[in-house]
Amino acid sequence: MDRAGQSSEKAALIYQHSDGERQREVAGGIDARVRAARQKAVVQPGARET
Repeated sequence: MDRAGQSSEKAALIYQHSDGERQREVAGGIDARVRAARQKAVVQPGARET
């Protein structure tokens, strides 16, 4: 619900029709961003994210 930006559970249920493949794509994208942020933190210790 939060990721898709729906304001209510009813709206989320209406639009909740993605398949397993799409869910893996979304999860993979989130994972890639987290890994990149972690790598950046390792490369630049003490650097603050803006």
